[in-house]
Amino acid sequence: MTEKKYVYKFAEGNANMRELLGGKGANLAEMKSLHLPVPEGYTITTEACIKYYDDGEKISDDVQAQIDEYTKWLEEETGMKLGDPVNPLLVSVRSGARASMPGMMDTILNLGMNDEIVKVVEKKSGNKRFAYDSYRRFVMMFGDVVMGLEKAEFEKMIDAQKAKKGVKNDIDLDADDMEELTRQFKAYYQEKLGEAFPQDPHVQLNRAVAAVFRSWNNERAIYYRKMNDIPDDWGTAVSVVQMVFGNMGNDCGTGVCFSRNPATGDHRYFYGEYLINAQGEDVVSGARTPQQISKAGSQEWAKERGITEQERLEKYPSLEETMPEAYHDLVTVRDTLEKHYHDMQDMEFTIQNGKLYMLQCRNGKRTANAALQIAVDMVAEGLATKDQALMMVEPKQLDNLLHNQFDPEDLKAKKDDIITHGLAAAPGAGSGTIVFTAAEAEAAAKTGKKVVLVRLETSPEDIKGMAAAQAIVTVRGGMTSHAAVVARGMGACCVSGCGELSVDEEHKTFTVKGETFTEKDTISVDGTTGAVYRGEVKQIPAKISGNFATFMGWADERRRLHVRTNADTPADARRAVEFGAEGVGLVRTEHMFFNSAERIKAIRMLCVAQNAEQRKLALDTLEPYQTEDFEGIYEAMGGRPVTVRLLDPPLHEFLPKTDEEAKDVAASLGITVADVEAAAASLKEFNPMMGHRGCRLDVTYPEIGVMQTRAIINAALHVNAKHPDWKIVPEIMIPLVGEPKELEYVANIIKTTADKLIADNKSDMTYKIGTMIEIPRAALLADQIAKTAEFFSFGTNDLTQMTFGFSRDDAGKFLGDYYEKHIYDFDPFAHVDQAGVGQLIEMAAKKGRTTRPDLHLGVCGEHGGDPASIEFFNKIGLDYVSCSPYRVPIARLAAAQAAIKQG
Repeated sequence: MTEKKYVYKFAEGNANMRELLGGKGANLAEMKSLHLPVPEGYTITTEACIKYYDDGEKISDDVQAQIDEYTKWLEEETGMKLGDPVNPLLVSVRSGARASMPGMMDTILNLGMNDEIVKVVEKKSGNKRFAYDSYRRFVMMFGDVVMGLEKAEFEKMIDAQKAKKGVKNDIDLDADDMEELTRQFKAYYQEKLGEAFPQDPHVQLNRAVAAVFRSWNNERAIYYRKMNDIPDDWGTAVSVVQMVFGNMGNDCGTGVCFSRNPATGDHRYFYGEYLINAQGEDVVSGARTPQQISKAGSQEWAKERGITEQERLEKYPSLEETMPEAYHDLVTVRDTLEKHYHDMQDMEFTIQNGKLYMLQCRNGKRTANAALQIAVDMVAEGLATKDQALMMVEPKQLDNLLHNQFDPEDLKAKKDDIITHGLAAAPGAGSGTIVFTAAEAEAAAKTGKKVVLVRLETSPEDIKGMAAAQAIVTVRGGMTSHAAVVARGMGACCVSGCGELSVDEEHKTFTVKGETFTEKDTISVDGTTGAVYRGEVKQIPAKISGNFATFMGWADERRRLHVRTNADTPADARRAVEFGAEGVGLVRTEHMFFNSAERIKAIRMLCVAQNAEQRKLALDTLEPYQTEDFEGIYEAMGGRPVTVRLLDPPLHEFLPKTDEEAKDVAASLGITVADVEAAAASLKEFNPMMGHRGCRLDVTYPEIGVMQTRAIINAALHVNAKHPDWKIVPEIMIPLVGEPKELEYVANIIKTTADKLIADNKSDMTYKIGTMIEIPRAALLADQIAKTAEFFSFGTNDLTQMTFGFSRDDAGKFLGDYYEKHIYDFDPFAHVDQAGVGQLIEMAAKKGRTTRPDLHLGVCGEHGGDPASIEFFNKIGLDYVSCSPYRVPIARLAAAQAAIKQG
């Protein structure tokens, strides 16, 4: 039997192998095949990672044998050898899942360094500082990533050494300082771990590979996966790459660049940042503020900061000016990769002794506005088809365009309240009280408090706090720092590189231009301009136009699924139409009762009514309100289809909450407060979500169904009379059906009432009666239910909780344990459970259409706005999805992408 292959040379892979080689390994292999300057190396597969966990977090003998075999090959290929006293090989060990997870997993650089090799490197390079800088970095990374030591303790030693020498930056430390730090780092390692720092490079390599596998399940990686819907069982690949050094001297450097600006989509000049005499961690960590790659970008950067051209040339020259040959080669690589991948590229590079090496490329994370700009531009430039452009944009990114921005007029009024400017790292607007740690941001958000996270620099461990904050401000770091990249990916507002701020994290204050701010102060952050304001700035709703309209037009041309909205008020309906809704898939009539005190009182009268006469009084009071609301929604939808669900929740939800409310309701019905209390007691249920609600209310109290039908039909008749060309066909939906006979009973109430009203008005208006499929029994009996129902709308919220047998309101108490223990990969209320709930939906759709081939099928639960669920709904042939107004654009794009993927 052929031995399973767990390790691949770069030359053996390609971009289509990302599931096996991870994104980094697959793209390194692809760049190799394009003859781009990539260091030699190999990739250990994601399957080896999964096997590592299956084997009890142990690298099995067969995987280890292949690692040893390919390490020997790498030594032969490079003419170097791990631990060789004449020509030592040094490598990096890099993580790389199939989905991009920037900063979430771990990397180790300079592996192979030890007490002997550092002297060899010093002799060969003629650069003692470089040799010991590389060694101390390796000890620090190995101690942190592999052995779990606190990175902050190493950084304290660096800060102490800088203070001792009276310098500010790491680069100002000399060779002897680096040697001293290496000695201190190893001593700390031995003190904490009770063992000397490992000198055998093969031991170093094996421990590092295992550590990268372990990093797949570190806390920040798990959180990032959950936030970005990445399954736990994918695993990460590990790439072992020959080291190239950006920290050997002033003809060396490292950087990150993008083929287009990831914040705006602009490509007037080559966008990116670099550092001379540095390694990659220096750029992404934000420890040093980097310089611009292109001359034009550098000049614009300097102009924004009031830096003269002479000062810029002396202190902040661009890569184009300092290393023109390497810059020219990088431009060629940029153009090659963008044309090859048909998407904006994020690239990492190192320059060693003037020669360019590419360490990574991937489709770049970008803001929502940038994503649309890039998509539209690349189609116009002939670099991408419309289908390729549609696949470039993550549907949930569109959500970032649909929420508030700062009011331009208020910004003008508060121009004197700008306290500092930084880099506009991630657009958007956010205001809140200041916090200085990610933990504080997370805790505050749980209480509903809005906060702005202010940090010297962020690290991957801060991701939960970053997600919880309204905005993020950092003192250090550029546009490619951790804060900037992660904020853009999650749609958070971020301003980085605010060098004027002096942050005292210990005392929780920051000072800028002589003014001190504390945790009690509020600031506002404009991620579009980079401005930070004192106090709160007014926000306004987003507007859709320009690239958004063009892009969404392409999506509408491509999708098969129709997109409706869940709307309970005319305002919701109008907003949804602005966002492209093609109808209303769900009007929850009970939500209308909370619009005014009079309406609340009327529904409470209905709840506590003791006889038919009192119920009639309550229903007569409610009917005009319902009619008015339905007319408003029909008007707002302009003739588009509207599905109205009859009253669904249990009546106890509407009971009076205070003694005053009880007295008011009692007086209106001519009963006592004791009668109200008795009625409330009689409505109490042990499990109200499975109790007297939905169609069961109409079976017990047919007059409720009569009133609601009258309101729906009269509203449609009135609006049709005003707009005869609209020809509205009301769609009346009966909820919580589990038995064909109960559906037929309520449908007859509707038909009797509706037919009489239409006849009395001498109208030829038609209507449809359908049902929500939200009880598993209804899915099983869908062929019988379709004899009465003209449409099905899958209420996936209730269908999910009834299929799983747990309440979505209570499941949050224990689902975390299920994720942690890898029982569930995701929240079934966020993404439809295709194996169970999905099977019921697919079965019901097929059975229903065997009875009624023209049966209209849709979804109106929260899953109707979830891209992963929409892909499933498209595959099984549903006609539409319905979601909240702000998720309509997301659903439109997700439906288009589903059509593209499924051909």
